[in-house]
Amino acid sequence: MLLVWLYGVMVVGAVSRSAVQISTEFGKAPLAYSLSAIAGIVYGFITYSLVRGGDTARRAAFVCCGLELAGVLIVGTWTLVEPSAFPDATVWSDYGMGYLFIPVLLPLTAMYWLRKGVLRQQQPDVAV
Repeated sequence: MLLVWLYGVMVVGAVSRSAVQISTEFGKAPLAYSLSAIAGIVYGFITYSLVRGGDTARRAAFVCCGLELAGVLIVGTWTLVEPSAFPDATVWSDYGMGYLFIPVLLPLTAMYWLRKGVLRQQQPDVAV
């Protein structure tokens, strides 16, 4: 339940931030603001998948968490190596430092939790 709540908070934060930035100052940092919008969409899909449950949703959430983690690592590294490419921060800038590193920790935690749940389901029940 905590994962769903945290992803929900990230949806609101990323989508609202990008909506305001895109509508008011898109020309200043189009790449950064677009990446924040994409992050919000990814967070929304993961939240939906976690709430929906089931094997297919669980697998989809796991794949999206992997993609989210890749995005955080790529954009985080990019913002450190080439800061001029990002005149303004994204949700994933500096590995999510502006969001208390939640963007890098959340997919790791979710992937662990999702994998742990799959392994638990695959173990046969042993009658004693």
